[in-house]
Amino acid sequence: MSYTGSAPVDEWIRQAELWGHQAEAWIRQQPPEQIYIAAAVVALTILVLVAASCLKSSKPNTIVLSGLSGCGKTTLFYQLRDGSSHQGTVTSMEENNDTFVLHSEQERKGKVKPVHIIDVPGHARLKPKLDEVLPKAAGVVFVVDAQDFLSSMQAAAEYLYDILTKATVVKKRVPVLIFCNKTDKVTAHSKEFIKKQLEKEINKLRESRNAISSADISDEVQLGVPGEAFNFSQCQNKVTVAEGAGSTGNVSAVEQFIRDYVKA
Repeated sequence: MSYTGSAPVDEWIRQAELWGHQAEAWIRQQPPEQIYIAAAVVALTILVLVAASCLKSSKPNTIVLSGLSGCGKTTLFYQLRDGSSHQGTVTSMEENNDTFVLHSEQERKGKVKPVHIIDVPGHARLKPKLDEVLPKAAGVVFVVDAQDFLSSMQAAAEYLYDILTKATVVKKRVPVLIFCNKTDKVTAHSKEFIKKQLEKEINKLRESRNAISSADISDEVQLGVPGEAFNFSQCQNKVTVAEGAGSTGNVSAVEQFIRDYVKA
């Protein structure tokens, strides 16, 4: 019995051997310096490709939802994931942590990168959890209750100040979106008003905390420009302000923020 199917394989082997001999002969004809340069170029190219691949794979895709209890973070989380506010109408003491394709992009054709979203409860005793996740963040969404803003303004400013002065946030220039939630309510304040009031409150905090010894705020970075009233444009990382309503699904500003900093 003859195995004619092996003939093409044998031919390929012979051809490969021939190419190998030709390559070896060519290499022997080249000056040693040229061989070393060629080898170095190949090695450098491989190194660059490996480094680029590692950087691409290690780029964070985590978005942190932060803010005071009751501001609507959990409702926002469910809107982004499911397109619904279900289970998000009660203040949550539990962290919501999931990786998913944004609900608004589930029907989108082509490559869509999932996003890892962590909804950190706003209760004071859970602040250490925020410190744990901030170093992994590609962006932070700080949610503000636009309807009940005045009564919570000082506490919200203190929380935001803590985020903006974190060394990890400043060093990595982690972008922050201040999302003025519940603006569908008639009594809600505008994003312009909220922005100005937060800047004023943070300016007060900056002045009082700068008087504290540096040993007590070793993990903080000084905000703003000395001698000037604080505004968000002075931050080393980008801080923007937007408005919407998680309960009605008006979360396009948050979705755009996510796509700006979690690239597909």
